[in-house]
Amino acid sequence: MTLTLLAVDVDATMETLRSEVREFIAEAVSTGKFVPDCDNWLAGWAPSFSAELAARGWIGMAIPQEYGGSGRGSLERYIVIEELLAAGAPIAAHWIADRQIAPALLRYGTERQKQEYLPKIASAQSFFALGMSEPGAGSDLAAIRTKATKVEGGWRLNGAKLWTSGGHHAHAMVVLARTSPIDVHSRHSGMSQFIVDLPAPGVTINPILLMSGEHHFNEVVFEDAFVSEDTVLGTIGDGWKQVTAELAYERSGPERLLSTFPLLTSMFRRLEATADAPEVELVALGTLLSRARSLREISMSIANALQRGEAPEVAAAVAKDLGTRFEQDVVDTALRILDGVCADASSSNKLERLLARAALHSPGFTLRGGTNEILRGVIARGLGLR
Repeated sequence: MTLTLLAVDVDATMETLRSEVREFIAEAVSTGKFVPDCDNWLAGWAPSFSAELAARGWIGMAIPQEYGGSGRGSLERYIVIEELLAAGAPIAAHWIADRQIAPALLRYGTERQKQEYLPKIASAQSFFALGMSEPGAGSDLAAIRTKATKVEGGWRLNGAKLWTSGGHHAHAMVVLARTSPIDVHSRHSGMSQFIVDLPAPGVTINPILLMSGEHHFNEVVFEDAFVSEDTVLGTIGDGWKQVTAELAYERSGPERLLSTFPLLTSMFRRLEATADAPEVELVALGTLLSRARSLREISMSIANALQRGEAPEVAAAVAKDLGTRFEQDVVDTALRILDGVCADASSSNKLERLLARAALHSPGFTLRGGTNEILRGVIARGLGLR
């Protein structure tokens, strides 16, 4: 089984692009350029592979040509990333910059910021991290305590960010900080965003290791870290509005339903090789496939909305909630069908290796990008239920 069962594009240009990406992936796997794995958009840090994608114009596809991108648009980008995610390709290095930072720069950045960062993002020479979540705040970004204090020529940052994916590799990060005290009557006011180049004086990056020893999370501590006035992204005080718009990209993309797709694909191949598969397995996997198809339609519709310049915050929250629960159900179904077999990630058995990575990472599926419980509050408010 491949993503063909999910693909419904009819535009000839889109289908040609999809075929090109599949041919590239097949060649890359066959020559050992990467080993397919689950959750590789978060854990698969491979700058050389990102550079190959950039050379083909497959990074920065939604960035206009005057800023170094190909200007092909969000929908063509969607096809490329969908195929890469489904194949379990290692795209973590450029992922945050391409998915989220580039659109933010295009929408809120100064001309200097666009000229400086966008060409480097499109050429896979600049990787970004996000500075949002904090100790004691989690998904409640209104509770952040990192402060930016105005000083001559710029700002001083003090505080800490948590779960900063790829921060130890990143060339820069976008930090959400308080530029005025918390207003109990308006918790979302008084926040601003800053671009912090890394490494930088006053910025310490501490690793947070998984039980397996994997390192892609970090704690980032700011101690009187100075940033100049021209590092402000957007408008002082508009940080909350800017972040919620950016989160639509973070929460609605195909990565929210395809993190475990390589495992699902492997389960179907196992089924194809089974002479007399139990009906319960057929039903379980068929149900997952139908859910994946429906979730893809939701994600694609949001991609269309984003391309039209809309900010579908509520729809993105729905997509993230449903998509990450689906990803977890893929893992649970595989564990049930395989009767709990879960080898270590170095296993020579591909199915067991994929299951090991997916099972290890699955507790984070419904947490990252905002916990599903918080998102249900967003949905309820958006529907006028709260």
